[in-house]
Amino acid sequence: MTKKVLMIFGTRPEAIKMAPVFHALNKFPDLSVQVCATGQHREMLDQVITLFDIPITIDLQVMTEGQDLFSLTSLLLMKLRPVLDDFSPDCILVHGDTTTSLAAALAGFYRNIPVGHVEAGLRTGKLRSPFPEEFNRRVSGIIARWHFAPTQINKDNLLAEQVDESQIFVTGNTVVDALHQMRDRINEDDKLKTVIQKQLAQQLDFDPKDSERMILLTCHRRENFGEGLTQICSAVRSLATSHPTTHFVFPVHLNPNISEHVHATLSSMKNVHLLKPVSYEVFCYLLDAAYLVLTDSGGVQEEAPSLGKPVLVMRENTERPEAVTAGTVRLVGADSNRIIAGTEELLTDSDMYKKMSQAHNPYGDGNAAMRIAEIIRRSVT
Repeated sequence: MTKKVLMIFGTRPEAIKMAPVFHALNKFPDLSVQVCATGQHREMLDQVITLFDIPITIDLQVMTEGQDLFSLTSLLLMKLRPVLDDFSPDCILVHGDTTTSLAAALAGFYRNIPVGHVEAGLRTGKLRSPFPEEFNRRVSGIIARWHFAPTQINKDNLLAEQVDESQIFVTGNTVVDALHQMRDRINEDDKLKTVIQKQLAQQLDFDPKDSERMILLTCHRRENFGEGLTQICSAVRSLATSHPTTHFVFPVHLNPNISEHVHATLSSMKNVHLLKPVSYEVFCYLLDAAYLVLTDSGGVQEEAPSLGKPVLVMRENTERPEAVTAGTVRLVGADSNRIIAGTEELLTDSDMYKKMSQAHNPYGDGNAAMRIAEIIRRSVT
């Protein structure tokens, strides 16, 4: 008997991490897999869907100008109701901590459809940090029947919340699957590599792979809007001035809360390169070429250590403490002095750099997606 699986996601990070799961599920002929894209991040999502060859069955197109969490959450719930009624899935798969994941899990609960939560059990212990992600993943965790925890620490978090141990599966993180697949594809496909280099040449006057030292920056967290972003930009200006031969490459998020301030503060710096948002394959190329990474992203904390890149996280806490414990990641907050000090140390202390870059990656072996697919196949009734 064919079992119907509905995957629901809406942002680029979700699509990247769910792509290996989609393809793993499709290896089993007794599973019928449909994909519902909510379009929470429209343009950035479409790039990944095309790159990973994910056929979208249902496109909700919920993104509107000036959208806030009230309108987004309510619109998602209203649009998901007929999707569940028409498709009648045997299970729903959601990912992580987005508003799409929250709404999809809640819709499944309302329709009594079991939910599998990929990347389950991440916690900061602070309900409003990051906001709204910590709340979103906690609610998804209350609803989920299957919890696919990337690490043992994530499993321990769920056990502490009284989740039944038989419903928790330590799988590794699917972002490692996606990253390794893309890196191998770039390295083996000269045509793809040439396309990437040509795309970057339109915005950069150097090839990152030929640069002795390139620092990759990403920033998009709501909690860093305002003063946090001011502190981050101040640190980058100072570092770029002190290290004129070091390139700082910054793909700037489209959100005007970020883009307007970043361009106003950093566009005059010759060795700070402000890029338009890049495709996933270009990001992988940049990450592989980077000397170190400055970020407030959750996913990059997992991706960079997989390639041996030290990471300074511009947040006060993280739901991914494994990398901090392993030594691949250090928290510096959105504090200009701490960002500068941490970066200076890695640029000048070769022993510290070696220690961080060679630390064990705690996020898995690249086979998480197949583990998840096998569990779904034998568990869904």
